[in-house]
Parts: sequence; C-alpha cells; structure tokens
Amino acid sequence: MATTDFEVNPAPNDGVSGLAFSSQADILACSSWDNQIRIYQVQANGQTVPQAAYSHQGPALDVAWSKDGTKVVSCGADKAGRMYDVATGQSTQVAAHDDTIRSIRFLEQQPHVMVTGGWDKSLKYWDTRAPSSTPISTASLPERLYSMDTRQNLLVAATANRHVLVFDLNNPTVPYKQSFSPLRWQTRTVSCFTDGSGYALGSIEGRVAIQYIQDADKDRGFLFKSNREEGSNTIHSCNQVSFHPTNPATFTTCGSDGVVVFWNRELKRRNNALPKVNGTISNTCFNGTGTIFAYAVSYDWHQGAKLHNPNTPPRILLHPVSTNDLTPQPK
Repeated sequence: MATTDFEVNPAPNDGVSGLAFSSQADILACSSWDNQIRIYQVQANGQTVPQAAYSHQGPALDVAWSKDGTKVVSCGADKAGRMYDVATGQSTQVAAHDDTIRSIRFLEQQPHVMVTGGWDKSLKYWDTRAPSSTPISTASLPERLYSMDTRQNLLVAATANRHVLVFDLNNPTVPYKQSFSPLRWQTRTVSCFTDGSGYALGSIEGRVAIQYIQDADKDRGFLFKSNREEGSNTIHSCNQVSFHPTNPATFTTCGSDGVVVFWNRELKRRNNALPKVNGTISNTCFNGTGTIFAYAVSYDWHQGAKLHNPNTPPRILLHPVSTNDLTPQPK
C-alpha cells in the first residue's frame, strides 16, 4: 500500500466480495463472505466511521447504490436481493432467484429499477417502488452469470463458458448482441465504459479485453496482459476493472498479483501502479468524484484452499487519487 493510503476499520471478518461508493457522498458499502453488508462514512481526513450494517442469510456476493444515494442493494448465496434504506435504517428483501444471485445493479436511465443476475441462468428486473416477489421482466442466459455491469442504456452479462451478452435496455429481455469472450479462459469480471459505448472483460489468465459496441468502432478494441509479473511465467487472475467517473479514458485493473495498475484506454498505455501488497486484491471502486480509490486486499481463491491463510484477515484501503494515477507514462 502507498504511504498516503488509509485503512478502513473495522474490516469484514471474511473475504470481500464487492465494493461500491455512493455517487452522492463519500460513503462506501462493502459486501462480504461473512454474510454482512457494511457501510462506512469516509471523513475529509481519510478516516472512516462505521455507519450501518445488515445481514444476508448466506455469503453476500455483490453490492450497489441507487443513483440518488438513498438506497443500497445487495445479493448473495441465500438467493435473495435485499435493499437498505439509508433514511430509515431498515433492510427488506426485494428480489429472489432459484439459485445464488451473483450480481445486482440499479439502472441509470430508470433509477427505480434494479436488475439481478444469478446462477439460475437468468436476469430479472425489479421495480423497487413496489416490492414484489414477481419481477417486472426476465431475460434468459445461456449459462450461470459470473459478472454483470450497466451504464446508460447498456447492460453486459458475462456467464460461464465465456458467453457475453450485450443488452440495449430499451429492449431489456432480448440480447442486442451475443458472442464469446475474445479471451481464451474463464471470465472473471465485466465493467462498462462510463458513456455506455463499450466494456472491459477481465479473465482468470490475467488478460483484459477492451470492446466497443458499435461495429464502426470495433477496430478500436484490443487485448492486453494486465496481471503478469515481469520475468515470471506465473499467471494471475484479473479480478476487477474500474473506470474513473470523470476521466473516462482512465481505468484500473487489479488481481491476485497484489497490484493495482492505472491505465489509459485511448492511448493504450499504462499510467501508474500502486505498491504491491502482501496478498490478493479482490475488488476496487472509485468514489463519485474520482478523488478516492478503494481496494480490498482479500484472498480471491485463485489457488483454492491450499493458499488460504485464515490468520491474514481482509483489509480495505482508501487511496487518494493523484495526478500520476491519471497521467499516461511516456512511451
């Protein structure tokens, strides 16, 4: 970790599965394998204060905020989606699947609608103004959902067996495009560009694919190695890609090599890297203004149980974003 980074306390008791900042304030939500959702207020000096917490009945696997910052939603292995009201401090179940729910998001253009994706091979859309056990619409997937993201009218779902489905949310139940990942191995994460014009895929072989939606832009897409040690044949999983909210060309990658790298998408060039941490980095996110970058040092199970050390608890760190992080290195 950099000497200027701050640690979030208290940290979860088990692996960190998701991080999300409110777009309206410096409030960080975290989902964890200990079944808990924790919410922290980040103060001006970088220190954090626990603000709230609520529980799932199984490991919590993802967390997201509503556009107006009044609601937190989460999902997990209990097959339930839950919504926490910041004003009342109450959480209620607002979604259900027939198997584990892997990912959950609010739609940007329809702020009262959220979408969930699960291992039951389905996407389900829900109206949070009128909680019901019945979704307002459903889309079928060819395999179990591994990762999902949405920006503007774009939603991208990445599933097992390398399927990638692109949805235009004007017609949310039928894929606009369906293809296989250009990466040769299992998809680990998908993240949409802030303007909804494309997306990034990260895989277990430590590579990233930058993909554009429109055919006229497809030649701008490219693949690169994101999580590889210099002079080593060791391959590390790319666990998360996060796009900067106000500098859309800037994005980060992180993975089981314990390194966060800042990149420039337009110049296809590296900006900066944070010091390597002793552990794997499972999740990352920017705050709404792009001035704070959160990352979780938490085992990602890329080498199974043999490398899991229960005596190394997870940590969440806050990095003040610098000019170096946003500036491409010269060739």
